Amino acid sequence: MGNTLFIVWRESVEAMLVIGILYAWLNSRDQARIGLRFLWGGVVAGLGLAGLLAWVMLKVQDELAGETMLYFQIGMMLLATALITQMVFWMRHHGRQLKQELETGMEQALERANWWGMAVLAAIAVGREGAETVIFLYGMGMAQTADSQVDFWMGAAIGLGAALLTFWLLTRGGRLLSWRAFFRISEVLLLLLASALLVEAVDRMIGQGWLPPLIDPLWDSSAWLDDSTRFGGLIAALTGYRAQPALLVVLMYAAYWALVLFLLRHPQRLRTAEAG
Repeated sequence: MGNTLFIVWRESVEAMLVIGILYAWLNSRDQARIGLRFLWGGVVAGLGLAGLLAWVMLKVQDELAGETMLYFQIGMMLLATALITQMVFWMRHHGRQLKQELETGMEQALERANWWGMAVLAAIAVGREGAETVIFLYGMGMAQTADSQVDFWMGAAIGLGAALLTFWLLTRGGRLLSWRAFFRISEVLLLLLASALLVEAVDRMIGQGWLPPLIDPLWDSSAWLDDSTRFGGLIAALTGYRAQPALLVVLMYAAYWALVLFLLRHPQRLRTAEAG
């Protein structure tokens, strides 16, 4: 439930930020207020796109079986890992210009009286966050049993409620929580989740014999923190911790964080790669 709560919380706050920027811009201009109905229409359309993606993914899952299903699940874990990491760096690079970029798009739509353009802008913004949420949650392997279904929806509901509270606090002028602090803290948690997904994917591939473990286990720390317990399992799901990891898992985990730290220290390398 913890992972679901965090993902829904973070992505919902981002979506609310985008909607808040667009709403404030439209509401501050008399000639643009007619666009508010298109804004909410775009929000609904964006949620619909995310819901459609979730339905398609579940439908595909129902059609798969055996090893093909395993390929699909592992592929979604790796895709979620890549998308979470990319999203963190994208927000680092574009976060400061996000308000300006959105308002520029709205100005252009207003000049052309292109209200449908505003709706599309809102739909894309909300749909992007919703689609990322769907992929992230599926990659974490949620909704496998009836009990986890309950945990999933409870976590999603609490996450949404927490997002509303967080957004309200953030709009109070940053006295209790600033946007900078929110993004920095959530960035670290997202990167930990991404590394945990990578570890899970590598673990499954080792279990299927697709990758060699090299040394298994490399150590045994279950006496201090057992990842089969409730608390240890939560730490494992949030960070990728393993009490008895294979050497290959440790190497992949270290390689992921080495790459992340390198890109954090040398962001121009990532921008050059994006431009290329």
